[in-house]
Amino acid sequence: MNRSQPLVLGIESSCDETGVGIVRGTTLLTNTVSSSMDEHVRFGGVIPEIASRAHLDAFVPTLEQALTDASVTLDEVDAIAVTSGPGLAGALMVGVCAAKALAVATGKPLYAINHLVAHVGVGLLDGQDNGGGSRQNGAAPRLPENLGALLVSGGHTEILKINSITDDVVLLGSTIDDAAGEAYDKVARILGLGYPGGPAIDKVARTGNPKSIRFPRGLSQPKYMGTAEEPGRHRYDWSFSGLKTAVARCVEQFEARSEDIPVADIAAAFQEAVVDVISSKAVLACREHGIKDVLLGGGVAANSRLRELTSQRCASAGIRLHVPPLNLCTDNGAMVAALGAQLVMAGVEPSGIRFAPDSSLPVTSVSLPA
Repeated sequence: MNRSQPLVLGIESSCDETGVGIVRGTTLLTNTVSSSMDEHVRFGGVIPEIASRAHLDAFVPTLEQALTDASVTLDEVDAIAVTSGPGLAGALMVGVCAAKALAVATGKPLYAINHLVAHVGVGLLDGQDNGGGSRQNGAAPRLPENLGALLVSGGHTEILKINSITDDVVLLGSTIDDAAGEAYDKVARILGLGYPGGPAIDKVARTGNPKSIRFPRGLSQPKYMGTAEEPGRHRYDWSFSGLKTAVARCVEQFEARSEDIPVADIAAAFQEAVVDVISSKAVLACREHGIKDVLLGGGVAANSRLRELTSQRCASAGIRLHVPPLNLCTDNGAMVAALGAQLVMAGVEPSGIRFAPDSSLPVTSVSLPA
């Protein structure tokens, strides 16, 4: 195996995107994605069984397209990496079984990796914003020493400290109920904006007044925050379920008065509540843990207001914010291959084929041992 510039094939199937990416060391060769999102629209959310069946249908064509686009064959691949968790159990099973089949058929080593950490690993690809990383003597880009990651998606909202991309990731804070993306989807349904909720609310909010309504910022009260010397239990955590309920009650009040619902204003006020508490707590965690660079990833990283406010607050705090291109923020195989390549180059042993996917895999488990 070429451990200095390994050719790694990455497979992603944690939710509704079937992704196959191929990298050589830190060079991205292809990022091929097949999404089943259109099949979930009429249900207002991802239906696990539909997603799993879509992965079954899409995997082989996506794999063939990725190999063609990268101009490589399976025989040339040095290693295979696959998302083993977290994610939807059935969807994960499809990707893991496909990866195991490829590994057995080709004799290639297989790495079972963490989907969330992969969102950080994508920053190491050539040509991407690598989190302030640097090169020395033509070597591959490296992540900076004091790096954090803010992951905001449909299933996760977390702030991490990355001591080592291959074996030392610390969870500083996370949502204790709905993730930000879930809250967007639920509020969009309440406002009649359809699915997916994130893009719909982001678009409508641009014409609304974010100060028209003051929605709650969950877990921001002193009893949860504490102080730097005596941190509260949820100092860096988030909660969005109460915000969602507040929006529902607001709409009900307009309906009870037979008044037109100010959809744009409610959307703008809701979005401001979400991005305000996310960005403020993330910056607080970074400042108190010596984090100087932070990577913003996950599907909700595409939100224009989240990017804007997080950028402003990071700049004020002397923190460098790095956001990969939009196609690498959402779930994809390139990020899986990128983290897999880092594991190979670090000399980490492959996982073998006896592991099982874990829908609740903790972010502190970067890869599964043999």
